[in-house]
Formats: sequence, structure tokens, C-alpha cells
Amino acid sequence: MLDVCLLGSGGMMPLPYRFLTALMTRYNGSSLLIDCGEGTQVAIKEKGWSFKPIDVICFTHFHGDHISGLPGLLLTMGNADRREPLTMIGPKGLQKVVGNLRVIAPELPFPIVFKEIEGSEQTFEMNGYRLKAFKVNHNVLCYGYTLEIDRNGKFDVERAISQNIPQKYWSRLQGGETVESEEGVLTPDMVLGPPRKGIKLTYTTDTRPVSSIRENARNSDLFICEGMYGEKEKAEKAVEYKHMTFYEAAGLAREAEVKELWLTHYSPSLTRPEQYMNEVRKIFPSAKAGRDSMSAKLKFED
Repeated sequence: MLDVCLLGSGGMMPLPYRFLTALMTRYNGSSLLIDCGEGTQVAIKEKGWSFKPIDVICFTHFHGDHISGLPGLLLTMGNADRREPLTMIGPKGLQKVVGNLRVIAPELPFPIVFKEIEGSEQTFEMNGYRLKAFKVNHNVLCYGYTLEIDRNGKFDVERAISQNIPQKYWSRLQGGETVESEEGVLTPDMVLGPPRKGIKLTYTTDTRPVSSIRENARNSDLFICEGMYGEKEKAEKAVEYKHMTFYEAAGLAREAEVKELWLTHYSPSLTRPEQYMNEVRKIFPSAKAGRDSMSAKLKFED
């Protein structure tokens, strides 16, 4: 199961009722944060989640509304006596940008491991999931992210028995481990059926609609996508500043055949996103207007 929380749904500037952009996930004892806008610490506290398990922080790009909350978060993590390494993933220049922000957080009791994304897309394997960064189209270098958790095939007891595989090895094989035993090398494919459907989450913001989003979001269980503007008269503004409208996001969701769409990264002038959702749902019925602390538990299918 993957816990997902949209910590902040605002773009450009925080509002009394809306924090800036941040998404947090929890899986298997580890937590991942994508973007860290102003107010992220407060949002995590309000959600009742912990800073301590955060072991990966990703950035879509380096505009202030996506990274301005980082120095304070690092100080809080340091004050909690964290010692474990923290991995950061982001566009080229990540280490330099974070280094500059750390002028006000110079001493930390834990190391930071920087992974700057190479090229138009790159995949990282960590903590039991696969994280893929893919380039989108904003006025600075910007990436979206897809998080996937694979699921092995179902364990076939009859096959294990017929091959005289001792029961003491079953759980290890079921977990995908290759076992060297007195009976020889035992591999998971000897006892597992075909892979089952896993879990897929896609997050993208600050971009025009592009094919890389459509391709990487395909069949996602949850697609969290920028909807900067709900007002149809602001379509030209979305093009000029390389953002997206609610309707463009809904179109991508439909084309990518995702299960559910959450809109996020609203313009400060957009105070009531829900009022536009009837029109949005004509394009993609399973669309929701995201809001701060909106959460979901993505589960494996039975």
C-alpha cells in the first residue's frame, strides 16, 4: 500500500487557506517528498505525519514556490537528531541551488546525497519502488515524476511441491529472492505466476501538455497534475507562461487512461476551483479538485 498526501496545492504564493506545492508519499517505512514549497513543514505537522522517515526529496524545478521551504525543513530534521543520509533528486544545478539555500542551514548532522537528473528522463530504484523523472515543458528546466511499485506473481504451492522445493525457502522465493541451496539454485520463476498489477502514481506541475506526460502517466492509479487556471478565458495566459488549464489536464488524464485525476498548483486568483469541476468532469469523469491534506491509500488489486 502507498500512502499519498497532497500537502500543498497552491502555486506562486501561499494563501491563508492554501500552502505551496508539496506531495508526500509513504511506503514500507520510508517517505518521499516531491517539492517543498513554503509551509511544507506546517502541512506535514497538520497531517500528523513525521519528518524522520523522509529519505528522498525530489524537485520538479527551482522556482521559489517549489523549493523555498527546504532550508527550514532541513533544520527541523537536523534538530530531530537525524543521522541517516538524505537523497535529493532534481534537475541539473541541484547541488548548487541547495548549497546556496543552506547558507541559513549550514550545519546538519546527516549527509545529503545529490542525484542530478541526466537527459530527458532517468529512472532511480530505491526503497522498494521505481522512480522515473521525465522532462516536461516549462520556462525553466522542469521534470515530472512517476513512482511505480511492482508486484510479483502469485505463489504457486503446487509447483513448489512438485519440484520438491523445501518449504523453508518459500517465503524468500515469494519475495523475489534467488536462493542457493543444497538442492541447487532456486529462482522465483520456479514458483511464481506472471507478474500482477502493481501501483503507479504520476505527479507533474508547471508545464504545458506534452507527450512525455501522457506516455509516463499511462494507466496510473492516481495522476496529480497542474491545473493553474480554471477560467477558460485564461487559456492564452497558460500558453504564455507555460502552465496548464483544468481542461488540458483533464484531456491528458483521459488520453493516458488513468484511474483518477487530482488537480493542483492553483493560481492565487483561483479561490474556488470546485466551481469549474462540472465542466472538467465532462472531459474526465474521475477528476477531483485537489486541496491541502487531500490523501489516498493506493492498494494492490486483489
